[in-house]
Amino acid sequence: MTYRDVASKQVLVWACTSVGARMPVAMAPLALVFLVRERPGGYALGAAIAAAYVIGEIVGAPVLGMRLRPEHARPQLAGGLTVGAAGFAGLGAFPDAHAVVLAALAFLAGAAPAAATGGLRSLLTELVPERAVAQALSTESMLNSGIWAVSPVAVAGLALGVAPYVPLLLAAALMASSVGGLWLLPAGWATDDALGGERAGGSVFRLLTDAWPVYVTGAASLGLLGLAELVLPALLEQRGIAVGWSGPLLAGLAVGAGLGAFLYGLRSWPGRLRTRSIVLMCVLSVFVTLAALIPNTAGIAAALAVGGLVQSGALITRNLSLREVLPPSALAAGYSVMYAAAGVGYAVTGSLAGGLLKVTAPSNAILAGVGLTLLLTAVGWWGEVRRAGRSAQGADLVVAPGSAVPGPEGAAIRGGRDPECRL
Repeated sequence: MTYRDVASKQVLVWACTSVGARMPVAMAPLALVFLVRERPGGYALGAAIAAAYVIGEIVGAPVLGMRLRPEHARPQLAGGLTVGAAGFAGLGAFPDAHAVVLAALAFLAGAAPAAATGGLRSLLTELVPERAVAQALSTESMLNSGIWAVSPVAVAGLALGVAPYVPLLLAAALMASSVGGLWLLPAGWATDDALGGERAGGSVFRLLTDAWPVYVTGAASLGLLGLAELVLPALLEQRGIAVGWSGPLLAGLAVGAGLGAFLYGLRSWPGRLRTRSIVLMCVLSVFVTLAALIPNTAGIAAALAVGGLVQSGALITRNLSLREVLPPSALAAGYSVMYAAAGVGYAVTGSLAGGLLKVTAPSNAILAGVGLTLLLTAVGWWGEVRRAGRSAQGADLVVAPGSAVPGPEGAAIRGGRDPECRL
């Protein structure tokens, strides 16, 4: 179980396709702010249009994700990415359009390709042996960290150095290129469910609803670092540190996340997935708290870098947990719902930050976010324990004496092994 199992031409094609599909997502919020910042009330208008984009993602991911046909997902993914590219092209081609038109185009650009994240993740796990799924998800996390580190620099450089609409035209070109990459990848992914007829035959909606604890913890993990990112400039001002340090500090966070994803995939880790998740979330909360309390730049940088390192492990664990509780036919939809949940978590923490900064110091706003995150983590852990208990009781009722009984982590996947092949 090494990264050698992930190194293949097909995975390289997937990576290029994924960059084309995901870099526009990372570019969009900042690019939309730069697009209208010179208008009256530009920054507020840019935030509103960016919010329309995020709302599009939150709505589109679960709605379109649940409609993906696993065996023939390519046409649906290609259609969504094509429409998304058209939305970005419209934003770049008509930068002076009415704010309502720009918001509508932003919503379209966010909603139409929102199922691509789940679909591409399912395609990636189809390209590697089952024993290398954890390494594949770690590779995906490293790629995402690189995308999110490069995107703000590219947007700022093009918007300020060339023209404000150029980043959006680049986003349209990248997303359009990803459509071509889909035809070099499998048309879909296997749906051979070894989970028992009743569970595999259940409705996708019921299966996704049953996995709600995983979404709660996933939203908490992204929301916490999202809060730290959004409050960071104000926190630096509070500490008497130049706000210009925000960029390098966030770049360090992204580097830490990439390193954490690499380290996570190097070996099998002990403990149940739900236990591993809550431990990582508690450690993440500690380092975000330290970032809020430490008065100097070096200390904040170290805390954020380690926080990013831990957060990537938490997110990979959540994706592995989804593979444990969902059959392959529902995984793409599950990943899409996780994407939407992360967007909700980010939006909620952003709103919380904006409200708290009006009445309290930035450090206190971060501490309030840590408290909310720990509460959500506890709720998610309780839900997973409760679901596992129900699964074990159900197995006791239907499994004949001498037969294998699913463990407390839920039903086994693909041939009776856990996501990291340790059982």
